[in-house]
Amino acid sequence: MTHQNLLVELFVEELPPKALKKLGEVFASQLCTQLRSLGLASSDSVVTPFASPRRLGAHITHVAAKAADKAVQQKLMPVSVGLDANGLATPALLKKLQALGADVSDPVFAVAALRKAPDGKADALFYDSLVNGATLDLGLQQALEATLTKLPIPKMMSYQLETDCELPGWSSVHFVRPAHGLVALHGSSVVPVKVLGLTAGNTTQGHRFEALKSPVLLNNADVYAETLARDGAVIASFDDRRFAIVQQLAQAAERLGPGYQVLMDEALLDEVTALVERPNVLVCTFESEFLEVPQECLILTMKANQKYFPMLDTAGKLTNKFLVVSNISPEDASFVIGGNERVVRPRLSDAKFFFDQDRKKTLASRVEGLDKVVYHNKLGTQGERTQRVRAIASAMAAQLGDAKLVAHADQAAQLAKTDLLTDMVGEFPELQGIMGGYYARHDGLSQDVAHAIEDHYKPRFAGDELPRNSAGVVVALADKLETLVGMFGIGNLPTGDKDPFALRRHALGVIRMLVEKDLPLDLNALVSAALPAFGDKVTDASSALLDFVYDRLAGTLREQGYSALEVDAVLDLRPQRLGDVPKRLAAVRAFAALPEAPALAAANKRISNILKKAGDVDAHVSDLLLVEPAEAALFAAMQVVLPQAQTQLEAQDYTASLQTLAALGAPVDAFFEGVMVNADAPDLRLNRLGLLKKLHLVMNQVADLSRLAA
Repeated sequence: MTHQNLLVELFVEELPPKALKKLGEVFASQLCTQLRSLGLASSDSVVTPFASPRRLGAHITHVAAKAADKAVQQKLMPVSVGLDANGLATPALLKKLQALGADVSDPVFAVAALRKAPDGKADALFYDSLVNGATLDLGLQQALEATLTKLPIPKMMSYQLETDCELPGWSSVHFVRPAHGLVALHGSSVVPVKVLGLTAGNTTQGHRFEALKSPVLLNNADVYAETLARDGAVIASFDDRRFAIVQQLAQAAERLGPGYQVLMDEALLDEVTALVERPNVLVCTFESEFLEVPQECLILTMKANQKYFPMLDTAGKLTNKFLVVSNISPEDASFVIGGNERVVRPRLSDAKFFFDQDRKKTLASRVEGLDKVVYHNKLGTQGERTQRVRAIASAMAAQLGDAKLVAHADQAAQLAKTDLLTDMVGEFPELQGIMGGYYARHDGLSQDVAHAIEDHYKPRFAGDELPRNSAGVVVALADKLETLVGMFGIGNLPTGDKDPFALRRHALGVIRMLVEKDLPLDLNALVSAALPAFGDKVTDASSALLDFVYDRLAGTLREQGYSALEVDAVLDLRPQRLGDVPKRLAAVRAFAALPEAPALAAANKRISNILKKAGDVDAHVSDLLLVEPAEAALFAAMQVVLPQAQTQLEAQDYTASLQTLAALGAPVDAFFEGVMVNADAPDLRLNRLGLLKKLHLVMNQVADLSRLAA
């Protein structure tokens, strides 16, 4: 059986750049998966994806010209149904065999070819056959068609192709972009497949302007990348092209001198890689006067609008140099450089104009304008929302600080959303908050207030930094709580992967601030305190919201490496101060490592089950009713251990508290071995239940230790 490497390339018009990387990966992986399912590729086959602005490709090793034949054993029916009393085939059996394509012209011969074998309580008839393996011609056709249906195409296009039959006409084709060429090579042989109105060949097109040959002839599947680079001036591999760009960017910065560094943006790198076939990095310059504009504005307009890479100095400040990744490499690049400099100038001029215009009005003068901006049809305007955030922030600030913090938090909360009315944020919504901080400083507000305004959206994403000061933390918490309480209160909850108001991100932001800042704030109290700010606009959905927050917290902790048992043990108690959670988890992990832990956890689980069945039990113990030595010994040990553990608990030394409780392991084991809890005498039974209740209450204040039982 012949095995050779396979190359498939689909040549198309320019693909959507933000989708290209994923399209290339899925095209290659799906094609290989489909071929493996047909037996044409093996588990050892290595797939290499190719993706450039005008092509999707895949190189797959060890692909067979024909899959191996496969022996198939198929159960037909019980013998009693398939054969009559004389052992001849029944009509039902003949019909089944005919449907399978077996020769039934001689029923006696057909029956003789069947196999009888036990199947449960009765024998059954089995039909053994050999199915021919798929050929590469047919298998690749099937695999390609299936692959194209599975591509993550953001938006499908429809276009017309002239039919290649005798009757003239046009046929409609649906794909992400119009396709113009198909290559399918098994070694050096063309595989005659057809998709999207194209017939496979062994030629493709290179760079639009710089290819040395047109078309580019591919002699073998294994020389695809090399031939396309040499004759077509195209780097076909997405990863290779991206690496080349990174190298050239670094080299350009090095040539400019030690005072320059490139602002590398992973998403921008991917997008630019998807825009060029052979990258050429050039250094450009803009006028220094534009550096008076906040650098975030200039960086955003260069990256988002022009796909340029800004240059920073060693202090992280923007310079007037930027890098362009060109798709052409002329001997004299001055025209390309000059063209890009001319293009960027109006963008920077717009940013400067917006900045100058916005500073003519103070943030305070924009507050009334928020009453005209609808936030949500059920929750009112941004002005109403601002008042709710102010109320929530002021209450929190009063708990956390003095009158100065309350004043700063209130002022920041009042002005935090006003930059939504500025021209700059209108043009670049990504700058909301950031511009508010700049305009606050221009208005002469304190640095604390300016930072709080700038930071109140933080953390904006996973791993983002938290607000810099207490006022910023308070306003950020208030802003996120207002969103969560409001959206849950009107029933606007996330469903599946849809979360238009980013409630999951808001919940994670609340969690991070409460945990990482170790704030002395109770979660239940925070949610309850936020509710009155809405009046009658929302219903109380506190229970569902708290479940949502604890679910997000559990997921975060598991991602940090804590086991499900550890997380469940701590969060089952619903600790109100989330800043305590890491300390509780550390205590549980240290406790679980003790030799007494497994037995004590199992005993705790047993105690929990006993108390559940017993119903309402009073944690009261009379030493006069401790008649068994084991229960008296346990009570005596508890008298020593429990006060010490409680003192450590109140000092938030959770690890020491659990380790102290571990001393009760032996007395608890002895209790269950020598004492019948459900004694016949009611007074003894209630006293023993009270003893267990008292023990259970103290043992499970740090975490539900029964969760650690195997």
